Parts: sequence; structure tokens; C-alpha cells
Amino acid sequence: MAVLGKMLKSRRAGQAQLACNAPNLARADMPTMTVSSPDFENGGTIPLVHAAKRVGGKELSPALTWSGAPECTAQFLLVMEDPDAPTPKPFVHCVALIDPSVTSIPQGGLNPATAPSGVRVLKPSMGGPGYLGPAPIKGHGPHRYVFQIFALADPVTAGATGAGLDTAKPRDVIAAASKPLARGRLDGFYERA
Repeated sequence: MAVLGKMLKSRRAGQAQLACNAPNLARADMPTMTVSSPDFENGGTIPLVHAAKRVGGKELSPALTWSGAPECTAQFLLVMEDPDAPTPKPFVHCVALIDPSVTSIPQGGLNPATAPSGVRVLKPSMGGPGYLGPAPIKGHGPHRYVFQIFALADPVTAGATGAGLDTAKPRDVIAAASKPLARGRLDGFYERA
């Protein structure tokens, strides 16, 4: 498998494709929110416990906290993406819609069974709803995992194509988000040698 990673080493989706750069969520004058985690520092290494089970992790989502959202926020959109995936667009590891009264999620809180009140966890790029831990191709090099939080003026109630939130693809949910008021970002890295 490391051979495949080395062959694809230069192939990456790129940060330009992240949700924060989507036309409906990007705005040059957008205020910034602070996003942090007690589990890793911004730009630091994501611990193995948060990685996918298939690579030896526990698939436990990290704890997240954010601040600086405008009072008129109707909903938060949380998106975790891997822009280093060797795919046309970043791989979406998690999408959640969050009530404006919620400003933190505990460790493991991005699993539908353990999500706190006010947190609705949707489908990622593959599998059922919930958090998918980092699992880059062995030998592909370090992957950046970007946790993005958007304060929205209007809540997302369906995918952009009209699909219900339980069945909508993650990019459809991201495309349905509009009127961003502020955004924040936390980056972590994970690599399989």
C-alpha cells in the first residue's frame, strides 16, 4: 500500500477546493471565529485515538470549542475535510449542523449516538452519518485535516438539490449553506508512514 501512496504523492485535491473557499461560503470581509481543541494545537499532529479504526485509531472525534460568532447566528455548519486526499475534491470526514446556543462539542461528540443536544451529525463522503477519522494512504505523506465552522444567518434545512438532510451528500449540504456571518478554522495533521 505504501507503493500506491508514493505513486500518488503529488496528487492532492488542494486547499482551493475546501468549503471555506466555496462561492456560497467565501467572503473577503468575513469576520473570523476562534476554533480550538484540547486534543491538538492548530497545525499540530492529530493523536492516533482520533484516527480511523482501520489504521489503529478509535475513530473518536476530537473535542472542539469555538467563539466569536455574531449574536444573530441562526445555525453553525461544521465541516471536516482532507484537502490532501488524491481525489478531485477534498474528502469530507464530517458534516454537522449545530444550534447557535452550542459553542463546544466534547470528545466523541460527532457520533450520532453520542452527539450532544443541538448537534445533528450528517453523512460524510462515505458510510453512514458520523465522524470518519483520518486514514490517509500509507506513504502518501502528511495529510492536513481542516475543521471549519461557519456561523450562518439562515439554517440549512435541506441539501441544495432538495435532498433531505439525512440522505444529502456532504457537498450538497455545503452548497445549501448561505449567508455566512463568520467562520473559523482549525488544522491538524496525520500521516501513515
